[in-house]
Amino acid sequence: MFETLKTGVAGHVKIYNAATKEVLVDKPNMIHYENLSEALAKSLANIDSSYAYLMAFGNGGTQVSNTGVITYNTPNYRDADADLYNQTYSKIVANNIPANLDPSRNKMQVYHVAGKAYTDILISCYLDYGEPGGQQAFDNSVNFNDTYVFDELGIKNASGKLLTHVIFHPVQKSLNRIIQIDYTIRIQTLTNLSSQ
Repeated sequence: MFETLKTGVAGHVKIYNAATKEVLVDKPNMIHYENLSEALAKSLANIDSSYAYLMAFGNGGTQVSNTGVITYNTPNYRDADADLYNQTYSKIVANNIPANLDPSRNKMQVYHVAGKAYTDILISCYLDYGEPGGQQAFDNSVNFNDTYVFDELGIKNASGKLLTHVIFHPVQKSLNRIIQIDYTIRIQTLTNLSSQ
């Protein structure tokens, strides 16, 4: 008799204005199954650099026409060396890393309910009024290629491999906005007992 273990991973991202609670993005994301499976195996084997480390932001996920029509690129989740289309900013979200200057707001938490075959990782990232440096004063940019008009983000492990990627309509980070990102990754297992 042997047991077949099936594992599924799903992700969901919610981006909102932390001051007004206005939801800017609320959608599922793509999982890079090859990189994530390698990271899970290395984590179980206690091999360094496999853990989720940072949230990466970019502005290369879409093209916006002069009339406002948005064309979305395909998320990068297939090649082992996949990356964001154009990463412009990143923030460390690993809790116990000295380089994480605000681990109370940029962090990962694990949620599990006893008896359930799934566990959630909630990755939180907080972009305060003054960060990143060099942003516009107000969220009224007409330049959708601006460095801090984000339309893609992903989670990378400590060795720089992309674990997830999501593309969404452009969202500007400006001095008048606090942006909170809640990125949930659910790992679920299902077992089937078979005789052989």
